[in-house]
Amino acid sequence: MDLEFARRFATQWRDDWNSHDIDRILARYHDDVTFSSPMVSRCYGDPSGTVRGKDALRAYWTEGLRRIPDLHFEVLDIRVGVDALVIDYRNQIGDRVYEVLTFRDGLVIAGFGAYGATLAH
Repeated sequence: MDLEFARRFATQWRDDWNSHDIDRILARYHDDVTFSSPMVSRCYGDPSGTVRGKDALRAYWTEGLRRIPDLHFEVLDIRVGVDALVIDYRNQIGDRVYEVLTFRDGLVIAGFGAYGATLAH
């Protein structure tokens, strides 16, 4: 992964989320995307913690935006892998979160959110 692409992506990712425009957010994701998060299990009762496909991701994130109307992300740092990007960000309640995204053909094909101790209890 090219560092300049990663920087651009992280800035656009932040702006997309802060816009609360679900179509804008999903434009960077592959139709066959999988996304895992403890929030899937915690808030939606799905023990797998994973959503599969862009339609399922749309439903999950649309509900998340409805539940968190003041959602806001601030990117603190990024890390780059061969075909992956880690976005270190602070959310609207001040928690630090890591979003780990794997790419195929310039789009996110897989991702997961990693949360700290505040989510663990």
